Amino acid sequence: MRSLTGDGTSPLAGPLAGLGALAPRHRTATEFVEATLKAAILDGRIAGGTALRQEELAATFGLSRMPVREALRQLEAQALVDVVPHKGAVVTEISADDAADNYAIRLALEPAALARSIPRLEAADLDRAGDLIAAMDAEPDPGRMGALNRQFHMALYARAGHARMLALTDQQLAAADRYIRFHLAAKGRAHLSQHEHRAMLAAATAGDIDTAVAVLRQHLDTAAVTIAAFFQSRGR
Repeated sequence: MRSLTGDGTSPLAGPLAGLGALAPRHRTATEFVEATLKAAILDGRIAGGTALRQEELAATFGLSRMPVREALRQLEAQALVDVVPHKGAVVTEISADDAADNYAIRLALEPAALARSIPRLEAADLDRAGDLIAAMDAEPDPGRMGALNRQFHMALYARAGHARMLALTDQQLAAADRYIRFHLAAKGRAHLSQHEHRAMLAAATAGDIDTAVAVLRQHLDTAAVTIAAFFQSRGR
């Protein structure tokens, strides 16, 4: 694991140079630290696996540890930082290959689960899916978005009738959580594709399996292409 040493060899020495130029754009010290670290993580200037030690960051920013601690907590909610026992905050390591594998597996599992589930969906399942779309619209915490997205999809797959397939599907959706949050942090909420969620629900409500599956495939294809382009833009 790379460490933040505070000397000239530190992997953060370059990325965090010229911090003062950003300060006027942020109302609080926490926002300043979060925005500065977030920008450096998203564009790849701070590499995955880099340790972000509170005391050294506080010294680098010229702040107390409290705003640094809160900024790291917010970055963790966005899947940009992992908190590792006995090691502290570490920049999340994600890869284009892992993301591509995840979406390939989801494309193999989820259309089959949806097609099998739609004829058996009950009103309560459809209502729950609609409530989850509304919850995603209203949710301000990026740390919750991945969980709500997973719950929405699983609400539509719930009646597929194959417990092992559903378990695997849920597992892959859980694995996708960090990619969803990381990408939302980079590109914003518009990339959650709520219009596709609504179209999928409308087709499922109408019992239109072909349309629902087509929307789902488009939804996953678009997400896979978008995350691949994101990695390419970072030069990874």
